[in-house]
Amino acid sequence: MKKFFGFAPALILGLALFATTNSNTNLGEGLSVGDKAPDFELLGVDGETVSLADFEDAKGFIVTFTCNHCPFAVLYEDRLIELHNEYAPKGYPVIAINPNDPEIVPDDSFDNMKKRAEEKGFPFVYLFDKGQTVYPAYGATRTPHVYLLDANQIVRYIGAIDDNARDPEAVEVKYVENAIAAMEKGEKIDPDFTKAVGCSIKSK
Repeated sequence: MKKFFGFAPALILGLALFATTNSNTNLGEGLSVGDKAPDFELLGVDGETVSLADFEDAKGFIVTFTCNHCPFAVLYEDRLIELHNEYAPKGYPVIAINPNDPEIVPDDSFDNMKKRAEEKGFPFVYLFDKGQTVYPAYGATRTPHVYLLDANQIVRYIGAIDDNARDPEAVEVKYVENAIAAMEKGEKIDPDFTKAVGCSIKSK
């Protein structure tokens, strides 16, 4: 089994702009709740190639499309770390994937991913979607964008991590945590889909 591995006013001011510009136009239909998510083999910042199949004891996966440069992604870094530290021991690791084209956003290059992972001490795997083949298969459009999968890679929840990107102290609904709790109890996840709020994924 794989070893599982906060910005100020200026960052907040840029959120609306980042969230509404440079939309990707190459997306397929992607996944819906109830679909089986495809596995992948992507290079991680530790130099190892990672797939979902590597996590043999996982009860599920918090697959999160995220990146270095997006203000929303930055705001959620600490929350992703907390999610992983809380839920990876329970069988639900965070699998972070950078979907952006570094020729468009140099800050999201693989070398910069390695630097950011070291700076933040990411406890989860941080993978590079080289060639941008994985995020369209999932249908991700934003960073961050979460796909909660069960042990059989069935999509159980899609969307935002919680209901307040800007202020973790003001969060009222923790969508991902609530979804995992419902899965554990065998209950219906409600909601099982929310709008992902973040920067558009950058592609040529």
